[in-house]
Amino acid sequence: MAMSTAASSGGPVLTPEQVRSLVVQPLIEQSVAAQVSTVIQTTSHDLRVPRVTQDPSAAWTLEGAEINVSDAVLDELTVTSKKLTVLVAISNELANDSSPAALGVVGQGLVTDLRRKIDAAYFTATTANGPSGLGSLTTSTAPNGGSWATLDSFEAAKSAAETLHTEITSFVTSPATALTLSTLKQFGTAGSNMPLLSPDPTQPTARTISGVPMYVSPAVAADLVWAIPRDHSLFVLRQDSTVVTDSSVFFTKDSVAVRATLRVAFGFTYPLAVVKITKA
Repeated sequence: MAMSTAASSGGPVLTPEQVRSLVVQPLIEQSVAAQVSTVIQTTSHDLRVPRVTQDPSAAWTLEGAEINVSDAVLDELTVTSKKLTVLVAISNELANDSSPAALGVVGQGLVTDLRRKIDAAYFTATTANGPSGLGSLTTSTAPNGGSWATLDSFEAAKSAAETLHTEITSFVTSPATALTLSTLKQFGTAGSNMPLLSPDPTQPTARTISGVPMYVSPAVAADLVWAIPRDHSLFVLRQDSTVVTDSSVFFTKDSVAVRATLRVAFGFTYPLAVVKITKA
C-alpha cells in the first residue's frame, strides 16, 4: 500500500511502514463496517463491480439435442471513494519520541476518530460529503412483534437471505439492544439464569445468535439490528492514505499538527440480501 508522510519542519511522526501498521491495519481490524464487509483495497478513484442481475437458465436436455442458449444479465455498480480527514494536535515531546509506545498513542488516536466516522456513515442513510450507508438501501425486513422476547426474527432474517441464495454472516446492533439480547434467558417464566444467546467457548467475550457473530456499534440506531451478508457488503479503501505533520500550525502551543487522510467507500451488491431487523 502506498503511504507517505511529510513535515514542514522537524521529522515525520510516522514512517510509511508505521502508517500501514499503526493506522490502516488497526482501522480495518477495529471498524465494525470493515469487519462485517469484504475489504477491497484499490488504487482507483472509482471501483466498478460487475453484478449478475439475472442468472443463465439451465435446462434438462436430451442426448444429441440442441442446447438452448441463455445469457446472464449483467450490470455494474460504481463505488466512488470519499475523502475522510482528521487533524489532531500532539505535543512536540510526543512527536519527537520514537518509542513504540509513543507511536502507538499517536496511531490509536487517529484510528479511534476515523473508525467512529466510518462506522457512523456505514450505519446511516447519507452523510454530508461522505458515502451512503445501509440506511439508504431498500432491504428485506424482519419485525420482532414489539419486543425482544425471542430471537425468532433473527431466524427469519437468515431465512430471507437464504431465499436469495446468500448467507447472513453477521448481526450488528447498538450497545443497549445488545445488552437486552444478552440478558434474555432460556426459560424466563421459570427464573432460569441460562442466557439465550449461544455461548462460544473458544471466544468467551464474543456473542453469537444462532451461530452468527453479533457485533456492537454505537452508530446503530436503538432497537434495530442489521443482518449483513459479507459477500454483498464492500468496504473499499483507496491505497493513497497519508499522514502528514506540520509544526507551524500550533507554533504558540509547542505542538505539532498531525493530519490523516483516507478515501473510503461502501458498496452493496445485493441490497435485498441485507435484512433490517426491527423491534416493532
